[in-house]
Amino acid sequence: MRTGLLRMIGAATVAYGAVAVYRPDWMARPVGMTDPQGGTHRHTAMALRPLAWRDAVSGLSMLLAPRGPALVTATAVRIASDVGDAVLFGRTVSGRVRRAAAVGSALGWAALTTAALAGGGCDEPARADGSSRRVRPGRVQRTGKPNE
Repeated sequence: MRTGLLRMIGAATVAYGAVAVYRPDWMARPVGMTDPQGGTHRHTAMALRPLAWRDAVSGLSMLLAPRGPALVTATAVRIASDVGDAVLFGRTVSGRVRRAAAVGSALGWAALTTAALAGGGCDEPARADGSSRRVRPGRVQRTGKPNE
C-alpha cells in the first residue's frame, strides 16, 4: 500500500468534491448536463451536489483514516464510487467522445487508486541493511538471525 499516494489522491478528491459542491457545473459540464450557455439548471445542480459531497467525504476519509483496515476500506469505497460513475457514464452520457472521456476519467482514477492500494514498498520503512523488503515474523533474515 502506497500510503502517501493514497493520501494525495484523497486530498485531490476532497478539493474536487468541495469545489463541485459550490460549483456543480464542474461536474455537469464534462458529461453534457449544462444548457447551451454552459449553465446548470438548479434541479441538475441539486442532483449533482450529493455526488460532490460523496467525493469530498470519501477523499477526506482517505486523507484521515489510519493506515491499515480503515484506510483500505476508505480506499475501496473511493474505487467503488469511481467504477460506479464509469458504469453510469457509460450508459447515460450522450456523444461517443464525451462518453469515452467521462468513462476514461472515472476508470483512470479507479485504476490509479487501485494501483496505490495494491502497490508496496514505496513508503515502507527501510530495514537496517537498507532494503525495504518486509520479512515475516519467524523468518530468517540475510544475516542468519531470526526476525522477531
